[in-house]
Amino acid sequence: MTPMLAPFLDPVAFAIVGGGTLAAAVLRTPSRDLLRGIGALGTLFRPRFQADPLLEQIGAFGRIARRHGVMALDKSVIADPDMAAAVAAIVDGASPDELAELLRQRHRARTERAVALCELWSAAADTAPAMGMVGTLIGLVGMFVKMQDPGAIGAAMAVALLATLYGALLANLVLAPIAARLRRRARDEAVERLRLDAPLIALATREQPRSAHLAEVA
Repeated sequence: MTPMLAPFLDPVAFAIVGGGTLAAAVLRTPSRDLLRGIGALGTLFRPRFQADPLLEQIGAFGRIARRHGVMALDKSVIADPDMAAAVAAIVDGASPDELAELLRQRHRARTERAVALCELWSAAADTAPAMGMVGTLIGLVGMFVKMQDPGAIGAAMAVALLATLYGALLANLVLAPIAARLRRRARDEAVERLRLDAPLIALATREQPRSAHLAEVA
């Protein structure tokens, strides 16, 4: 297998395509989004997000609030940041409308982060073929410069041909699939998270009369 692949391996062509694509991503992407984009690779093979465990936790919170009051939820350990923010708002006496607005803001922020990640990898997929063409031009220039040395033309021709191949493979077999998977995961998670809104707002609605009564007494 290795002898068959040997003609298709050229470190110079790969350095031009891979290095150029990486440099373009670094130059046009904020460092925070770049780090998030790299970190997102670790989520590609995790199970898809499911709201069922969080729905069960919300149900448990409702039972705790009925027995011990909503302030008892302040001691709850909540791993999900969005739900933690919502429960904290309920404990602080947020109205259902205020909680709904908080959830909308959290959904919007999460969507914007997901879009930034997908744009990073989609832009890289668009850049790789262009870097392949750059490598091809560099290889052609090397060929013309070394026309007087037939033995050196082969290396320059390999760069010219393989750079285009590497750009196409990198874009279509690596970068574009990553962007597509991240986009699909973000869409599925957004749909699942919408299932949490109604139970959380219902929890805030049940606790609102108590908060209003305490405010009147005060």
